[in-house]
Amino acid sequence: MTQIVLTNATIVLEDSVVQGTVVVQDGLIRDIFSGKVVAAGAVDLDGDILMPGIIDLHTDNLERQVLPRPGARWPSRSAFLAHDAQCAVAGVTTVFDALCVGNLNFDDEDRIQTFQDGVKDLTALAETGLFKADHLLHLRCEMPAKDMLRMAAPVLDHPLMRMVSLMDHTPGVGQYADLERYRKRRGIDGSSLARIDAEIAELQAQRARLRAPNRQALLELVRARNLVIASHDDETIEEVEANAADGINISEFPVRLAAATHAKAMGMTVIAGAPNIVRGGSHSGNVSAADMIAADAVDALASDYVPPALLEAAFAIADSGVPLHRAIGFVTTGPARMAKLNDRGRIAPGLRADLVRVRRVAGLTAAVSVWRQGSRVA
Repeated sequence: MTQIVLTNATIVLEDSVVQGTVVVQDGLIRDIFSGKVVAAGAVDLDGDILMPGIIDLHTDNLERQVLPRPGARWPSRSAFLAHDAQCAVAGVTTVFDALCVGNLNFDDEDRIQTFQDGVKDLTALAETGLFKADHLLHLRCEMPAKDMLRMAAPVLDHPLMRMVSLMDHTPGVGQYADLERYRKRRGIDGSSLARIDAEIAELQAQRARLRAPNRQALLELVRARNLVIASHDDETIEEVEANAADGINISEFPVRLAAATHAKAMGMTVIAGAPNIVRGGSHSGNVSAADMIAADAVDALASDYVPPALLEAAFAIADSGVPLHRAIGFVTTGPARMAKLNDRGRIAPGLRADLVRVRRVAGLTAAVSVWRQGSRVA
């Protein structure tokens, strides 16, 4: 029997914050009680915050470890371990590795290799004991892509497969609705305006042919496996209603406030980007996540591309006047419920001892210690 006693902590529970002690036994939370314990082996947290381990439903961080510079691909499994370590030290104990499936002629040839290598690496590394965080699969599927179904279908039965999101990054819709912004982004690599406009026309025609049949086929495959399904970059009320009609109950990164509030009104849950909170707005010129929270149109945050953003964003929300337990819930309880992870996301007896000790100094928020299933990982 392995027991850990964490005492003199500011404990963030699902519905309150208390001063007290958490007892961990054999990887699970055994007990929570008020007051400080003075006993051999007890770890005094000096009043630091003790919160549940963060659950990240969507991170692209692996892509940045695989390609730290354009054209400089890093050895795949080494990159995966670097990604894992960055998540753990940020307090993320459960990671949904969001791998892009389908080529729409951006940098997606690299992304396809990252997807293929990522699935192989996760399979190989999951049972080695090298991971600090718990890794699960999230496939980000490009609906208009020619090769999406062929690539996604074999992975849907992977034992770590949990979530699928339906994306459409065609220029002129969703995240890339602003074509001038899209042209500027594509022009960074030196592409001529004529070439970019030809690409736009080609991708829009491809969308008209493939999006609907690909979407229908993928939804049938996913429903048969009872996986969590999310839409991605919802822009209009009509899109939200179509998603709800198809049984999709998560709206991930809606790009307009009207889409987010309508999704909530339809009974869907909503994921916003934590970097949007930290940076003070969207990097793509879309809706502010802070405005979505003010409208009560957010249930969870995801790191998207910066794992440390989750912790920082949660405390920024608390600093804005939201009660701490509710702010922390955006990165713990909310994601756990969306992903049907009933064994984590809260500090409660019988749940996994995924825990983060947090200290705030001079306006900075840092994860000081991280435990996954009672074992110290950072």
